Amino acid sequence: MPDVQRKRCSWVNVDDPLMCEYHDREWGVPTHDDRRHFEFLVLEAAQAGLSWSIVLRKREGYRRAFSEFDPQKVARYSEARIDKLTADPGIIRNRMKIAAAVKNARAFLAVQKEFGSFDAYCWQFVNGRPQQNRRRALREIPATTTESDAFSLDLKRRGFSFVGSTVVYAHMQAVGMVNDHLIECFRYRDVKRLGTH
Repeated sequence: MPDVQRKRCSWVNVDDPLMCEYHDREWGVPTHDDRRHFEFLVLEAAQAGLSWSIVLRKREGYRRAFSEFDPQKVARYSEARIDKLTADPGIIRNRMKIAAAVKNARAFLAVQKEFGSFDAYCWQFVNGRPQQNRRRALREIPATTTESDAFSLDLKRRGFSFVGSTVVYAHMQAVGMVNDHLIECFRYRDVKRLGTH
């Protein structure tokens, strides 16, 4: 069970163990793993219009449905496979979002081919280093930034869907391109240290 006494970012529901686990171990930690990037792109697109806790509860279902987030496999999904996934209760059964995940897998492979990795491509939007923010309150965290606008625009140009600037900023937060832990949060310093390596 998570330690509910710890000071966390105010968006975390301390009664939700999955949310605490995600916040305490993953959110904001700089990642350089392409499969992880793809996983978050799929999950963040699925979240559009919904709460993150719903997506977290379905994460295992997504893992099964989307071949452990292997973009090479997902890129080969047929229309019939997409139709089948719209009946899968383990994921959010929105056909547009499911089809977008398949389309995005194909675009993801093209980025890997051009840049050597998706990671090398996306980190250029923050000059290869996590942006260390110093937010005191949730209201100070923007929904978008000039970096997420540029990243979003470029993804769309490359054929990605469900990658508006808000979704992309959520991606940047998740994979540690920005440190948006509030400064009073117990993870703020840990994550900041990780970003200096």
